[in-house]
Parts: sequence; structure tokens; C-alpha cells
Amino acid sequence: MSSWRAMCSNNSIMRPTHLLVAMGLAVVLVRAQTPLYPNYPSEIPAKIQASTNSFDYVRRDVMIPMRDGVKLHAVVLIPKGARNAPILLTRTPYNATGLTSHAASPHLGPILQGYDNAVDVIVDGGYIRVVEDVRGKYGSEGDYVMNRPLSGPQNPTPVDHSTDTYDTIDWLVKNTPESNGRVGILGISYDGFTPLMALVNPHPALKVSVPMNPMVDGWMGDDWFHNGAFRELGMSYIYEQEASRDNSERWWTGHQDDWDVYLEEGSAGELGQRHGMEQIGFWRKILAHPSYDAFWRDQAMDRILGSQPLKVPVLLVASLWDQEDIYGALAVYKAIKPKDTANDKVFLVMGPWFHGQEIGDGSSLGALKFHSDTALYFRQNVLRPFLDHYLKDSGSENVISPVTAFETGTNKWLKLPSWPDGCLTGCTIKPTPLYLTAGGRAGFAPPKPGDSAYDEYVSDPAKPVPFRRRPDLGSGQTWQNWLVSDQREASGRTDVAVFVSDTLREPVKISGQPVVNLIASTSGTDSDWVVKVIDVYPDEVAGDAEMGGYQLMISADIFRGRYRESLETPKAIEAGKPLLYKFALPTANHVFLAGHRMMVQVQSSWFPLYDRNPQTFVQNIFWAKPQDYRQATQRVFHTEGDASFVELPLVVQ
Repeated sequence: MSSWRAMCSNNSIMRPTHLLVAMGLAVVLVRAQTPLYPNYPSEIPAKIQASTNSFDYVRRDVMIPMRDGVKLHAVVLIPKGARNAPILLTRTPYNATGLTSHAASPHLGPILQGYDNAVDVIVDGGYIRVVEDVRGKYGSEGDYVMNRPLSGPQNPTPVDHSTDTYDTIDWLVKNTPESNGRVGILGISYDGFTPLMALVNPHPALKVSVPMNPMVDGWMGDDWFHNGAFRELGMSYIYEQEASRDNSERWWTGHQDDWDVYLEEGSAGELGQRHGMEQIGFWRKILAHPSYDAFWRDQAMDRILGSQPLKVPVLLVASLWDQEDIYGALAVYKAIKPKDTANDKVFLVMGPWFHGQEIGDGSSLGALKFHSDTALYFRQNVLRPFLDHYLKDSGSENVISPVTAFETGTNKWLKLPSWPDGCLTGCTIKPTPLYLTAGGRAGFAPPKPGDSAYDEYVSDPAKPVPFRRRPDLGSGQTWQNWLVSDQREASGRTDVAVFVSDTLREPVKISGQPVVNLIASTSGTDSDWVVKVIDVYPDEVAGDAEMGGYQLMISADIFRGRYRESLETPKAIEAGKPLLYKFALPTANHVFLAGHRMMVQVQSSWFPLYDRNPQTFVQNIFWAKPQDYRQATQRVFHTEGDASFVELPLVVQ
């Protein structure tokens, strides 16, 4: 024992603790050199080489260089064995890879099905299909800007959708040996906006553009506002579109009923704050530009294209019940058709569809049945011959009419020389007032002396008129069909003024835009006015019981009263004074059949599609406070001197 103590006290002798550490290090060194477990190789290859010999197409993922060095990702789908094939291009913010991968299939049709339901045109036509991610989204490099404006006052960079399209087409025709060097661009909604931008300084290889339900003017009547009223339901889209490059961030809600979400949060600005939307660049722009100022005017595609040379044939496709972009296609047509002096470059289609339904099944819309697949008719008899004529080497005969319009009510297609036009020959469009008169009546006779001066209702922002039946389950309920939903529930409310005609003894046809001439007053200092033109079906409909008494909206829209005198400069309304509110409704091509009645509804909210007007003038409604939201008494006047009416584009023989 004494000798052990002596050893431990001697610094030259290793102590027990040092010995243990040394032994541990030795073990670690041994383990570092000898694997604890035997190696078991991964069964996943470093890179899989797909076996595609049996596929009927060739898929190429490419990065296309732009003039500023940014590269855009595109998927190129080429029918196997293709030679001298034309190219159909779509530029999208919605994920080119996902949109061209709908099925694990060796066949081109199934992988496009669901996005490109027009596969009958694409596959049967032998087209090379190209889908490209726009700048800043998904696989593409660069910075994303919502509906990136043209280089200029609203875009300080030298690149935009016009230049990106030009550079994309230039690369494709030089690097796709299977093509014939002819390119067409087409798409729906946002993807319909990019074919419009392609028309600005177009590439020589661009032979045709097909904008379907395009975004054209976000303030006047498409996605973000309608006549100054903010489309509040679009906030979730803005958030998800710009919160991340790949749309992986999701708008959240703590309610099943969207009605509760928007009512509980108060103003749209407050709702945005609670969702952190101040981080979103486009949301900040919307908050800063609630009026129709240069920010919106400079981006309006109808204005832009109206000032451009007309070089490329255009097929504009509009849906008569488009719940998202009902304004744009007709606005562009009106702007560019006067340039088409030879009547061979601007074509228009109007179908009985919701937004984008033209590439799906067009046999019905909500409760409406058309007794034929109207979308298939469009694809087979308009879209396919149009594309083939301009893009195929054979130059097939172009057999489509300048205007192809579906006539609702009678459910038939019309081939017309221009728009608006009600028939091929022998008829004219006569603007005709449909008067709103005493006793809740509507008719072509003006108000009579001695009739009551007005109808009135109380508009309460705490109990706004719903735009569709509750519970409002967001996009999962009836978003596609709500414009054709039965309006009987609204007509029974005390905060909706209703005017109904006598039963029609003969058909009444309208073709064009109804124009509202509303003489109205409010006890508040601001107000929204919603006007709806409605076809009231007979109480019983033989063979279609669901349509008995149905109230079908034919044309309807909203106008924010503060813009009565100027769309750019809002102004408080003089309380209690009858004033004229004049604004156009969306285009219709409809026959009110004999036995039906015509109805006009007037109300002051359409919630939560549009944000609530506080009915007290504030500088910016986005930041209205709870105390600003007040009830108001609304009066619709119908006297000889102050006659309210909707001017209908009546077709007369």
C-alpha cells in the first residue's frame, strides 16, 4: 500500500486516471478505423435513368436564357417522331412541372389531363407542347412580380413578360429541331394575361395568340377590384402566390364559414395585418393604390394593346359567367378590333361558361343545362381550326367566324360578323331603358306622374348581403357556379330592392353591355351599389323541375359610390341627395323567353366577395375603423325627373 502511494505521488509515474483516459483514446482510435456495423449499400441509385422507349412523347426539361442572364425553366413535350410540328406555348406562375405531370403514363394525353383538358386539340393536332415557369416562380430564376408590368413607369427593369416571351420563342425555334418554326401562345386567366403581353413587340415566329379569360384590368373589373370595390376573397390568392416561390405557404383560417372570417376581422387592411400580409409586395401596392390611378392605368392591357400595332392574329375567349375575369376579354376586343380593317386578325368567342370551363365539360353550368357540350364545340369547331390554319405548314382553311357567340336562353351558337351584334342580318342593337318604377315593378314604360318617388331599404354593414348562400366554404363550395346561383334568397331580404316586369308575351333579346342609370340617395356619406339583371323563370318548367321559379343572374356588378365623379379621386357623397350612378354591367347575349319575367335587384353589399363599405366616408376603406361602419337608409328614385333604369342593348328586327 505504501509503495502504491509512493508511485502515485511521483509525477513521473502515470496515475490511474491518466491510464483510463489513454485506454479510452485507444478504443476511439480503433473504432475510427473499424466500422461499428458492416457497410450496407443504398438501393437508391445516384440518378435514375428512366426507360422511356415505349413513350409516345419525348420530355425535355430546359433552362432558357433571357437577355438579362436569368434562366427560365420550361417543360418541352414533343410527340415521338414529330417533324415540322408547330409549338404551343403557355407561360405560367403555377408550376410547369406539376402541370405536365398529371399521371404516370407513357402517353401525352394523360400527363396533361386536368390542366390541358384541351388535349383533344393538342394531341390530335400533333403539337409540340411547351409550358414555362414565369420569372421568379417554381423552377425559374429571377424575381417575381404579380402580373409584371411592361418596362417603363411601373417597372424600372428592362425585362417584362413581353421580352421574356420573345426570348423564349427565339430559343425554342432555334433549339427544337422537330418544330416548323411557328409558335402559338395560349392560356387561361394569368396564363391568358401572358399571351396578351406577347403581342407587345412580338417575335416574328409568333403566329397566333389565344388569351382565354385573361387578366386585363385588375381595378376596373377583373381580379382585384370591380369599379373600386375590393374583391376581398382574393386575399388568400395574393398571399399564397407571393409568400413563396413554390406556393408552399398557405392562407390560414380559424372558421369553417368564410363569412365569419371576413366579418370578424373588420376591414380588409386589418385582416391582412393579422395574416402578416404586409410582407407581401403586391399587397402593399394594393393598399397604396385603392383608386384608379396611374399604377392601374399603366398596366391595363386593353389600353396598352390599343396603342400597339396589330401584327399577330388573336382569338379572344370570354365566359359569360366568368367569376374571376369577366371584364378583360371584351375590353381588349373593343380596344383592338378597330385596327382590324381587313377583318382577319381579331376573333372573339363567348361561351356559357365559368372561368376556364371552355377546356372542360361545357354541358351544364350549375342548374343550367345546355343539351350539348358547348366547350367541346368550341375546341373542335373554333380553337382547332384556328390554330391549324395559322400554325400548320398545310395552311388549312380558316373557317371560323369573326365572332362565335353562344346565345343563352335559346341555347344555340351564332356566327356573327362583329360584336355587339344580335344576328347575321336584318337586326340592330337599340339601347332601351328598362325602368324601375313604383310598387317594385320593372318595364319599358317610364314612371307615371303621381307615383311614389322612391323605394328604400336599410343597409347594415353588420349584416351584409351574401354573394352566395351560407355557409361560405371558400373555393370548395360553389365558387365556379355562383354567378348562376338562384337569387331568390336575396330577393326575399328587406335590404334588397326588387323590381319585376310583367310576364313576357314574346321573347326579349339583349346583346352587349347593359348600362346602369341609377338615381339613388344614401343617408351616409359613402355607399356601394350592386345592380343585377335577372331572368325569372316560370313557376313550373316542364321537364326541368329544378328551374321552376329560378332567378338567374344574366349580368351584375358593383360600383363604389365614392368614385361617382372621378375614378382616381374619391369624394364623400352628399347625404340624402339623389345622385346619378352610371356604370356598365358585364356583356350578355341572352334571350328572355316568353313566359319569363325580367327582374332588377339593387343592394349595397355583396359579402364577403367584396369588402364592406363603411357607409361613412373615410380616406382609405382598407383602414376603416369599427366605429366607421354605420347603417344607412338607401333610396332608389323613380319619378319623371329622377328615373332609375337599366339601359338594355335590345336586339330589334
